[in-house]
Amino acid sequence: MPERTTVGIKDVAHAAGVSVGTVSNVLNQPHRVAEPTRRHVQQVIARLGYVRSEYARQLRAGRSRIMALLVLDMGNPFFVDVARGAERAARDAGLGVMLCNSAQNPAEEAEYLSLFAEQRVRGALITPADPSGATLRDFRRHGIPYVVVDRVAGDEEGCSVAVDDVAGGALALHHLVDAGHRRIAYVSGPPHLRQVQDRREGALRALAEAGLPASALRELPTERLDVTAGRDAGARLLGLAERPTAVFCANDLLALGVLQALYAAGVRVPEDLAIVGYDDIEFAAAATVPLTSVRQPALTLGTIAADLLLQETGERAADHRHQHVVLRPELVVRGSSRSRP
Repeated sequence: MPERTTVGIKDVAHAAGVSVGTVSNVLNQPHRVAEPTRRHVQQVIARLGYVRSEYARQLRAGRSRIMALLVLDMGNPFFVDVARGAERAARDAGLGVMLCNSAQNPAEEAEYLSLFAEQRVRGALITPADPSGATLRDFRRHGIPYVVVDRVAGDEEGCSVAVDDVAGGALALHHLVDAGHRRIAYVSGPPHLRQVQDRREGALRALAEAGLPASALRELPTERLDVTAGRDAGARLLGLAERPTAVFCANDLLALGVLQALYAAGVRVPEDLAIVGYDDIEFAAAATVPLTSVRQPALTLGTIAADLLLQETGERAADHRHQHVVLRPELVVRGSSRSRP
């Protein structure tokens, strides 16, 4: 079997009968090359199978064409939509996206941030898993711009885009209290996540505004924010001596798991127990009992985050000022939380 050889830009120029500069312009500034010549060079590139070295291009240009995105859980459709929004904005700017998943693990987050620094990415969009902020502080030393996603940044070192989760938790609890519920469970997910804490804070605030004690909300923490954890929480709910009449879940995957557990046990939703989720993922409306949920504008979240990073790393970066954008959630009421008689 013959040994494969790497095709270089000089090989393309020789085969096409043009200068190396012309081939470079076809690749990087095609508008500067006449259409017949451009088409001819592109045909030669395709025939020879030439692939340009992004590493070499990056050394010459002094910047990467890759934007990194680190999310908590790619198994959650909410983060899929965030990634879609970011990818769309990056593509419009001629950039690619390196998508990574920390699995809600601070150690994995630290490993990925180290990888981003090694690759000298253009910038990073990060949903932090480390509640201490230590991994972000370490990453900051590399001088790579970043935007915190799905959490408000508390400093001036970078931009942030988030949804007001305190307001979202309050929306869910006001809805359940207005429907007549006075014993409510909160399936909360990992307590170290700020989103989980904020949604709980909003729920307690709504209870206080309704003149109800904090004890009206019973918290059931879980180690994960997925359907399996929701099913486990549903089983724990069923085993309580004084069963709540409603449950608010920190995300829709948990809520769908709770719904599955209740359905398997013959518990009627919402007649016996109402459910409210969070995120309003696509599957929420398609559940056996359509799920009431607090909607987050995930696509918009990803798009704004990427746009802020592009501003900070673009031609007018010197004029950039860090921004902290907070979006409003919206309650979408469906069959899982019909009003109690």
